[in-house]
Amino acid sequence: MDLHDYKDVAENYDAYLSVMYSEHDNYEGFRDFYLDLAREYGNKGTIDIACGTGAVLLHLAQAGIDVDGTDLSEAMCDVAHKKAISMGLSPRIFAANMTDFQSDRKYSLAIIARSGFMHLLTPELQRKALNNIRENLTDGGVLTLNTFAPYPIYQAEQMKTTEDDYSFRLEYTNIEGQRERIYDAITYDPKTQLMYGNWKFETLDENGHTIAKRIRPLKMRQTYKQEMLYLIELCGFEVIDIYGDYHKNKDAAGSSLIWLLKKAR
Repeated sequence: MDLHDYKDVAENYDAYLSVMYSEHDNYEGFRDFYLDLAREYGNKGTIDIACGTGAVLLHLAQAGIDVDGTDLSEAMCDVAHKKAISMGLSPRIFAANMTDFQSDRKYSLAIIARSGFMHLLTPELQRKALNNIRENLTDGGVLTLNTFAPYPIYQAEQMKTTEDDYSFRLEYTNIEGQRERIYDAITYDPKTQLMYGNWKFETLDENGHTIAKRIRPLKMRQTYKQEMLYLIELCGFEVIDIYGDYHKNKDAAGSSLIWLLKKAR
């Protein structure tokens, strides 16, 4: 299992993310970025793959976009579904793996927001996912996904750490009104290009003493730009654009590459 497959993580995901990005938002502007894409390319339907708790999915649905959502984590899908009901929305949300999901329709736009694609841990799984998504797109359909731009300095530092070298990440209030602290320990394996480690959640009492702990694993794969270009061509896509941020700046020095791809004919 991965971090996002756990019920406790899914239920508190929105709460701790709001704290995590309160000062520096790595994904600033991402909802409207995808809304613009949906209006431009989603005329025959949009699917939000790895939709999580629905940050993009529900934003699009609220704007009147014809959108479905899917995620490998049933826990995340449950949270997204409950949020949709509370907002008076009814997008179709289903649990499935991006490597083999099948829909009863084809889409003109597929979205894999934020780090969803990076949870595919081998080139074989990446290729399988891209080929499957291609089959679920209309002719000339568009796919957008993100990869982290590997940064050698960070990689070198992570290669010195272990899965137990925890650093404090943030403190937030969970859905039960309790204070929790999150620590993470991430290491990097240059042979597999995997970032892997653990997140530790500590629940505190009113005096700040730890009364419970949970360890949740996390794995993601870093993919180099040239590697992605070969993979994209191999799986029958063409590059429309590559952005460095959600304001469509191509030369932004951010940590992400935002790929905009078209199904080749």
